[in-house]
Amino acid sequence: MLDIKLLREKTAEVRKNLARRKDKSILDRLDAVLKKDEKYRKILFSVEQLRKERNQKSQLINQLQKEKKDFKKVILEVKKATQDQAKKEEELAKVAAELRSDLLRIPNLMHESVPVGKDEHDNVEVKRVGKLPKLGFKPKNHFELLENLGLIDSERANKVAGHGFFYLKGDLALLDFSLQKFTIDFLAKRGYIVVEPPFMLRRKPYEGVTDLDDFENVMYKIDNDDLYLIATSEHPMASYYMNEVLNAQELPIKFCGISPCFRREVGSHGKYTKGLFRMHQFNKIEQFIFCKPEDSWKLHAELQKNCEDLYKELGIPYRVVNVCTGDLGIIAAKKFDTEILMADGEYREVGSNSNCTDYQARRLNIRYQEGEGKPVAGFVHTLNNTAIATSRTMIAVIENNQNKDGSI
Repeated sequence: MLDIKLLREKTAEVRKNLARRKDKSILDRLDAVLKKDEKYRKILFSVEQLRKERNQKSQLINQLQKEKKDFKKVILEVKKATQDQAKKEEELAKVAAELRSDLLRIPNLMHESVPVGKDEHDNVEVKRVGKLPKLGFKPKNHFELLENLGLIDSERANKVAGHGFFYLKGDLALLDFSLQKFTIDFLAKRGYIVVEPPFMLRRKPYEGVTDLDDFENVMYKIDNDDLYLIATSEHPMASYYMNEVLNAQELPIKFCGISPCFRREVGSHGKYTKGLFRMHQFNKIEQFIFCKPEDSWKLHAELQKNCEDLYKELGIPYRVVNVCTGDLGIIAAKKFDTEILMADGEYREVGSNSNCTDYQARRLNIRYQEGEGKPVAGFVHTLNNTAIATSRTMIAVIENNQNKDGSI
């Protein structure tokens, strides 16, 4: 969430930044927020005037009492002022809630290095690392390989859970756990605190973590409970310090989150519709950082290096793209996607490295102070990057290391 004061005082700069997204509806929402803010301030002024009037009349009553003069008329005036104030305060609370709701829909301001573009096809390649091994034969799809080896069962999973779920068996299940353990050890050695978060989250923190209006349609909601199955461990980790003030001496705080992820989306991705690429349930290790504002870009580079170093150790070719304005989403100020190279020569996204600046922390009310008892200095910055999504990584491991006879 952006600071309303920033929108008031630097409207032209904010508008120019948001205009780079090439989405007129965003500018319309900005205009609506500014109009709502003006209404809020007018009502606030009325409330303050009524409060001042009531206090003045209360003081007048005290004075009249001391002078033993009639003050019945003034009491009636105080009563009316109190009633008027209560009505205005109720109106103020309603408009304040509407203003916050509208503010949540205004995207973060983007870093100047974010390229302008419409969608993922306009993302700008930054680098390529590694090459595919030369197999000497036409590679098979990972799903075909796994079915032939009896390592995956989609039919029985479909029978008991529906489309988009799988039974992973034998060496495939062990590979999943091995990749998780490898990544956990990798990040722990680099100073990241290993966290297994709740796999469900209430609506209020979710509204702070992400744009729930857009994201809710891909999430699983628990009926009769104010709970959602998490789409990524980023979300419960981001809300870990919700409504808290952190000590700057403890920053940065670096988490390595372990969790299954649950998403209703499956989507259409050609041959990747069938198989491990896009599932309703998958395992992922996430990096998450809380830091002081002046450190966030340095740590953004650290998160990217961690991800790249991990795939280098796994021997998987990859590329990095600078995500364009149309593909960025509303939370991040800048994002790098890491895409690994599959046996068919296509790059597929396995991780997004986002610097959310203070946007997410403001939504969650996570602030910091320079020391015990010192005033609050401001909002922390939050960053996140996938360390590994095991299902997608397994596709590369399987397809890039297959043998002509179908073994892996």
